Amino acid sequence: MMNLFFRSINQVFAALIFAALLLAASSASLRAHEIRPAIVDLLFPCDGTVRLEMSLILEAALAEIGAEHGDTDDSPNAQRYDALRLLDETALASEFERFKARFLDGVRLTSDGTNIPLDVTTVDLDPVGDTDFARLSRLTLSGPLPPSASDVVFSFDPAFGPSVIRVPDADGEYSYSAYLADGGPSEAIPVEGGLVLSAGEVFVDYVGIGFTHIVPKGLDHILFVVGLFLLSPRLKPLLVQITAFTIAHSVTLAMAMLGVISLPASIVEPLIAASIVFIAVENLATNRLSPWRPFVVFGFGLLHGLGFAGVLTEIGLSPAHFASGLIAFNVGVEAGQLAVVAGCYALFGAWFSDKPWYRTRVTMPMSLAIAAIAAWWFVERLGWVG
Repeated sequence: MMNLFFRSINQVFAALIFAALLLAASSASLRAHEIRPAIVDLLFPCDGTVRLEMSLILEAALAEIGAEHGDTDDSPNAQRYDALRLLDETALASEFERFKARFLDGVRLTSDGTNIPLDVTTVDLDPVGDTDFARLSRLTLSGPLPPSASDVVFSFDPAFGPSVIRVPDADGEYSYSAYLADGGPSEAIPVEGGLVLSAGEVFVDYVGIGFTHIVPKGLDHILFVVGLFLLSPRLKPLLVQITAFTIAHSVTLAMAMLGVISLPASIVEPLIAASIVFIAVENLATNRLSPWRPFVVFGFGLLHGLGFAGVLTEIGLSPAHFASGLIAFNVGVEAGQLAVVAGCYALFGAWFSDKPWYRTRVTMPMSLAIAAIAAWWFVERLGWVG
């Protein structure tokens, strides 16, 4: 009788895990619902003005999907965001025109504590296109630079989402970049250039960026790590796999940032999904860790590193802190992965991994769910579904 009771409890537990994974996939699988920071380039064109060139998901700003959300579906304004995504560029431009005063109030440049009045000089909107993916819009804001201004401070209303402020130099590199998750304000940025951040400040900033790219924003990377955990929750083989994965993604991340290799996201993203499918299916096919699995994980880590490179390329790394920023980002990613492992251990590894039914009631249903989710991502990222 007790055996029947515990078997029922275990089956319910496995079903809940399966449902939770499917729910996570439904809310986060679509790239269109991913929160991406507004990328803002600050320029001083030497004509008495200051200019902001922005690339952002305009619909998220118009719907005021705040920086506190990792996914647009988490916001009470999600329905407004979804409706805006369906508008063509003419209708979206009209919506922005009505919202422009509110937007300009949330994008602030100050000098010596005085607000610099800004206006929108150009609006470049794309057609609707594939609604499975977020549409990036490009805005240019400009205003008069006070003659006595020695520096400016940038802030971005967190109601519009997170932002990255960058200062390109004459060579097209970024002498300064900062991730403003809470809207700022930024450091005081000198008009004549020469802003220097300490290596410690850069390190702390990029550790945070790397960590949040895994937890909570990197569901595909989370499922990959969970897949590694499921086959063998024992510490030693798990650390071997995680180490192989970390070394591999660090190599390709560095090479991509240095311009040695480059692959478009249209190739990398489906292959990342395929790597998750492979790991999950292998979990279903075998009950033991093969000697070649760390090498397979290493190969998949090379792919994931190219995916990570897209984040850092978007944010921009200052040449003066290239190495420290790159190392810090990897440290953050590794910390995020270890947090996922710790979460798996706390939720079910510590309690059930030594049970005779662990494989049939935990490993297999969870691996099946992960395989189904990742297979859907693969098809979706190839554009085979609308």
